[in-house]
Amino acid sequence: MPTGKVKFFDDVKGFGFIASDEGQEVYLHGSALPEGVTSVKNGTRVEFSLFDGKRGAQAMSVRILEAPVSLSRRDKKPADELAVMIQDLIRLLDGLGPSFTNGRLPDPKASSRIAAILRKVADELDD
Repeated sequence: MPTGKVKFFDDVKGFGFIASDEGQEVYLHGSALPEGVTSVKNGTRVEFSLFDGKRGAQAMSVRILEAPVSLSRRDKKPADELAVMIQDLIRLLDGLGPSFTNGRLPDPKASSRIAAILRKVADELDD
């Protein structure tokens, strides 16, 4: 099976690309990820089966081999920038409260945006 590294993956759009070890760029749709996995970080080593889709090579049955090393402390945002991000996130989440109180879920586009922001903040907080 071919192997490579995730070159790019957009959590919101649900797709990205793999740079295969053979030098080929391979389309990666979120549905090809293992069950329960909804996103992969750039640099993640993967193994995948390959098929020729309408627009070129596409990965199927992706298996994660090795996750990238997390960011070092010096690569993370300074505490004052992180504080602003968290304050903005709190405002976004507070804005969702009335919808849930009235028994409604937020629209899918807003939900995806907030989920992506939550992931980014979580990555910054993760050691």
